[in-house]
Amino acid sequence: MPKMISKSLLKWLVFLAAIGAIAFFSYQYWKEQQSTLPKGIVSGNGRIEAKLVDAVAKDALRVKEILVDEGDLVKPGEVLVRLDTATFDAQLAEATLRVASAEERVASANFAVVKQKSLVENAQIEYDRDLKLVKENAIAQRELDTRTTQLATAKAALSEEEAKLATAKAEVEVAKASVATIQTHIDDATLKSPVLGRVLYRLAEPGEMLAAGGKALTLVNLEDVYMEIYLPSEEAAGLKVGTDARITVDFAPGRAAPGYVSFVSPEAQFTPKQVETKSERDKLMFRVKIQVPKELVSAHVDRVKTGIRGVGYVKIKDSAVWPSWLEKRFADPAEQPDKK
Repeated sequence: MPKMISKSLLKWLVFLAAIGAIAFFSYQYWKEQQSTLPKGIVSGNGRIEAKLVDAVAKDALRVKEILVDEGDLVKPGEVLVRLDTATFDAQLAEATLRVASAEERVASANFAVVKQKSLVENAQIEYDRDLKLVKENAIAQRELDTRTTQLATAKAALSEEEAKLATAKAEVEVAKASVATIQTHIDDATLKSPVLGRVLYRLAEPGEMLAAGGKALTLVNLEDVYMEIYLPSEEAAGLKVGTDARITVDFAPGRAAPGYVSFVSPEAQFTPKQVETKSERDKLMFRVKIQVPKELVSAHVDRVKTGIRGVGYVKIKDSAVWPSWLEKRFADPAEQPDKK
């Protein structure tokens, strides 16, 4: 009887083991099928990247104030750094006085022109009168000659005054241009963010002197987020800019972000060291850039980080259909509960 029980138990154990093995291999097959790409879609390893933007001093000035720290999110037009403009402020005050002085000379020259015009008109009237009298033999020719000389002198003086007026007006424009130039230098001393981004490096502190072209901050441009992957020639040959693409990241398995191909290298190259396997690095590949749409980045801007590894997928055939696991989007942050 004990032998019968042992055999029966052994059969059950074998049966359960077989069921377990079937279930295990079935699950593995199912999992493999879930990640298998259909024909017409290819993939490559990559990482999330973004363009870097520097906040740079146009002139050699001392740092007066830095309003952001590393890691801060900044918006376009936001003031990041103020530089000391005491020297330019003094130059601006001097240039403004030159404008006022030049405008006074214009007013004086304009008055002189008006006065001289009246003298020319009076000399013309006397000349016309004496010309008529000479024709009537009422006065001598030398009196008309005197009027002719007076008229010519008055006209010459008018031309001189008009030239002075033009010179004074030009001086005003030069002085105003100088003011505008100095004001531009003052405006440029306030460094503003040109992009929606995050402060990556703070490279200066208040009191430090920045050379012309010196960097105060480096920003990550979150309006230009992308992933670069490398594809062999047979896959990249027919790839076009604008092709539909997807991006997944390692920290969020099962979710994908939509994107599009924004660049395909026109020449092959050896893949860089960050590509995972040596066999891939030994091949000549084409660099492909997958751009993340700005609106998607804006929706997740608080969570976007560069350097995160993932996988990029692109269609090499228009007829290819994305598998369901590449159509699962990242949840909208507004719909997620706060985790504190």
